[in-house]
Amino acid sequence: MTDYIQLGYLDLLPAALLVIFNAGLSILMQLGLLRVLAVSVIRMVIQLSLIGLILTWLFDSANPVFILGIALVMLLLAGREAWARQDKKFSGIWGYGIGTGAMLMAASLATAVGLGSAIRPDPWYMPQYAIPMLGMILGNCLTGISLGLDTLTATALRERQAIESRLALGQPRLIALSGVTRQAMRTGMMPIINSMAATGIISLPGMMTGQILAGVEPMQAIQYQMLIMFLIFGGTGLGVITAVGLGILRLTDQRHRLRLDRLQ
Repeated sequence: MTDYIQLGYLDLLPAALLVIFNAGLSILMQLGLLRVLAVSVIRMVIQLSLIGLILTWLFDSANPVFILGIALVMLLLAGREAWARQDKKFSGIWGYGIGTGAMLMAASLATAVGLGSAIRPDPWYMPQYAIPMLGMILGNCLTGISLGLDTLTATALRERQAIESRLALGQPRLIALSGVTRQAMRTGMMPIINSMAATGIISLPGMMTGQILAGVEPMQAIQYQMLIMFLIFGGTGLGVITAVGLGILRLTDQRHRLRLDRLQ
């Protein structure tokens, strides 16, 4: 299985009609989703078209400087999205830096493990492997870190009196906030855990499906998907633990006081 069916833009029209049909239902049922749906579809088409042109150029050039530049842009944009998804944000550079720093460490490590241990492309920075792998890991890290930090700040605000009581009784800050920490980490990791539990029986992941449609042997596509899921979970878990840990240190000080004034 090596051949794949090539698509043209006209081939996308029947599938696009399903979106138009749903837009019509939104108008008919007065759901108020037409504008949001239209903006989302237009953004998707423009973004995918642009990234397609960029990746085509990147694959042809295979320049490590350009590849690292694209990876850095992806990371910075992911950090901004993680920051924007939090209801209560840390003030100052910490609001952006905690999530972005955790993603940089976790996604870079997971991508390096995948490229260096299993795939081993030559050269190691081949963009057709490095960029898609980094993108999948970053996307899941973004979700986990944003959920973890949002849960951390919201729970700390809600349980402020209980936390301050424990601190007043002499508990160290890490012990006093241990329950909040566990809840934030569990919330951040739960989406990828649920995704792994459903993969293969309830859902067929997009990467595996895309490889099969492109002509890759099913068992080979499954092995690639297993690799990616392991890397995603490893990166997401490490990113959530790092981000929540840094968040706990920022929410307290060395005198073991709760510092909710450091939130916006």
